[in-house]
Amino acid sequence: MEENLNLFTSTQDIIKEALEKLGFNDEMYELLKEPLRVLTVRIPIRMDDGTVKVFQGYRSQHNDAVGPTKGGVRFHPEVNEDEVKALSMWMTLKCGIVGLPYGGGKGGIVCDPRTMSMNEIERLSRGYVRAISQIVGPTKDIPAPDVYTNSQIMAWMMDEYSRLRENDSPGFITGKPIVLGGSEGREKATAQGVTICIEEAAKKKGINLNGARVVIQGFGNAGSYLAKFLHDYGAKVIGISDAYGALHDPDGLDIDYLLDRRDSFGTVTTLFENKITNKELLELECDILVPAAISNQITADNAHNIKASIIVEAANGPTTMEATKILNDNGVLLVPDVLASAGGVTVSYFEWVQNNQGYYWSEEEVNDKLRTKLVASFNNVYKTAETRHVNMRLAAYMVGLRNAAEASKFRGWV
Repeated sequence: MEENLNLFTSTQDIIKEALEKLGFNDEMYELLKEPLRVLTVRIPIRMDDGTVKVFQGYRSQHNDAVGPTKGGVRFHPEVNEDEVKALSMWMTLKCGIVGLPYGGGKGGIVCDPRTMSMNEIERLSRGYVRAISQIVGPTKDIPAPDVYTNSQIMAWMMDEYSRLRENDSPGFITGKPIVLGGSEGREKATAQGVTICIEEAAKKKGINLNGARVVIQGFGNAGSYLAKFLHDYGAKVIGISDAYGALHDPDGLDIDYLLDRRDSFGTVTTLFENKITNKELLELECDILVPAAISNQITADNAHNIKASIIVEAANGPTTMEATKILNDNGVLLVPDVLASAGGVTVSYFEWVQNNQGYYWSEEEVNDKLRTKLVASFNNVYKTAETRHVNMRLAAYMVGLRNAAEASKFRGWV
């Protein structure tokens, strides 16, 4: 039987299984298996050469029974509707796992910002907000940065939304620059959350992080901060990769040097001759493996060759369902994406709270609150996996879906 690599349908499969384990009926699955609404938009943009190019954009809102939907906007040439829908469903799970008063949302534009000027990216960012303005807002749906989007793009989007609404609306979007109501600690939050999950997983496995051998696939925002945090912790980062290849040194790479040399898209391996492939990187002998790049990297084909004791997913959907079963049978502790990468949305929530209050916290306060939430969430999922005799992924889905399902029931939707 061929393995299911479609993120949307494989997510539906595990949602069904999780709801059955929780004792909900088929009607609840019918409600939660698809987003409540998906908006497709066409955005005409005047390019620098005077021509008009029309871009395709999406905004998916999975379930708003708990509260407004929340989720990033990605600018990527391979964005498609199924991906955006699946990612919005995962955001519902992340918010449920960490106990945030949100449902999941996600957006995307089919484009390649690496080939566009800053002026073109600004026009596209503003055009997207105009196109989706009817269904978003501080109490409806709150966007955030994602793949190839950053605080500058969030600033343009907030400015456009504030112009449309004719009032200053910092709570419309998170991941903003600090001077526009952004939160301290937001940029590092995803990596900070992954690091906390690595610490907790290492405790469960009896691995001392000081001196532990770590491999990180991906050197973008999450991967690079993560490498720095773990390196400073005393771990040996023996492998990293980007889209063009991977670097390996069994004695540990010079992370500070690599961070200094990487470009804004996380590319660094092009500067080196002695490279290995991404496939070889995943199969290196190590204690902790962190897939922080793209989906479907660990599959039924290579799962048996993975030599790590712990896998912590910093990317979205890097391990297929088949591979999850194989790794679980082999005694690997796999911390799923919906738990491991929940640091970003948690600090986005803190940013929204600060915007609503007009009162801002120190980075130390943000990090303390993040640690409290994620340690509790990790232990909740771990305990659920143990008591219900399921793997960590299914346990995370069970914990993550419970709030949305119960809120939908109380509202009388099902």
